[in-house]
Amino acid sequence: MAAAVLWGTTGTAQALGPDGAQSVAVGAARVAVGGAALAALVVTRRPRRRAAAPWPPVALGLSAAAVAAYQLLFFAAVRSTGVALGTAVAIGSGPVAAGLLGLVVRGERPDRAWAAGTAFAVAGCALLLAGGGDAEADPAGVALALGAGASYAAYTVGTKGLLDGHGPDEVAAACFGLAGVALVPALLLAGAGWLATAGGLAMVAHLGLVTTAVAYALFFRGLDGVPVATAATLSLTEPLTAGVLGVVVLGERPTAVAVAGAGLLLGGLVLAARPRVPGHAHRDLRGP
Repeated sequence: MAAAVLWGTTGTAQALGPDGAQSVAVGAARVAVGGAALAALVVTRRPRRRAAAPWPPVALGLSAAAVAAYQLLFFAAVRSTGVALGTAVAIGSGPVAAGLLGLVVRGERPDRAWAAGTAFAVAGCALLLAGGGDAEADPAGVALALGAGASYAAYTVGTKGLLDGHGPDEVAAACFGLAGVALVPALLLAGAGWLATAGGLAMVAHLGLVTTAVAYALFFRGLDGVPVATAATLSLTEPLTAGVLGVVVLGERPTAVAVAGAGLLLGGLVLAARPRVPGHAHRDLRGP
């Protein structure tokens, strides 16, 4: 949840950044800076020793590809179908996709409390982000947003598997370092002239260091201790944080629908995050 709070500052940082920065370029720069920072953290803090386990190249490559794909699909969806609807579909579909993928790939069977909490949280997310929006539902944009949600689920499940043999910092550095390299062409094609401005540098520093490096270091630490489905649902704290910052920092006025959505989302998060009674937690079907 702490990671999601930091993710929730992304929209405000972009709103306060330079006008000439395209969303795809911002996303690519964010991942590149964050990946470099995570790699530097691992190099400077980890003592020299042999790796505890070899890196599975397929799982690592797919996880990094999912990180990069999320950036491209999400920003393309927002451009096609609008910020509110694109964000609602992408973020709202992520926990559901993660729960299903976690069941299929890892055998983690979510309990009824997670299902109810996720239903409330996703519905609240939709009301919070799309309430009062006037964007039309472009089918291609919705499909792109669903692809972004699936990409989020894929890298959550993929990195959960990598955490079985490596530390959270190492997993974050490997995935985002590779994704950052893969997104360099997107940054160059979209234009990076805005990086030469003070506002551009400040924005990328915040997005890369705070909302990527610090946030994902926290997220992977949390993911190491909770099931995939729970981690994905708790990440819906992001739009709640973004909504609060929109009111407090940007002076936005939420509609009654958005306020109701925020309350529903908060209730769903409380339900999904509540302590489990021993014996009734998420079941891992791979073992006893």
